[in-house]
Amino acid sequence: MVDDGVRAYVDAIDRHRDLWDRVHRLALEAHPDAEIVLSYGMPTFVVGERRLHVGVWRHGLSFYGWGADHDAGFTARHPDWAGDRGTLKLRPRDAASVDDDELRGFLRASLAP
Repeated sequence: MVDDGVRAYVDAIDRHRDLWDRVHRLALEAHPDAEIVLSYGMPTFVVGERRLHVGVWRHGLSFYGWGADHDAGFTARHPDWAGDRGTLKLRPRDAASVDDDELRGFLRASLAP
């Protein structure tokens, strides 16, 4: 389920649309029951009490709310992508080096209870 705010946000993406589409597809493969709502001005995947905010910015995508204990070891493998305050920045060149299984694993763990 996608609300109108998310639809408008996604329709307005002019950069990194391919990367957004990939993350969206993999998140729904990992959690077919996820809802997608607009929260803090960005699309947010919701599964139960878990939230994963995904912003599309000039550099690529940023993930917020994932938590170090809910990342399937992703930030240990890619420490340079993790920023302060629980931000994970995924640039297109970085995403090209991560296969779908690894990214799907991060998304699955980020939204796991």
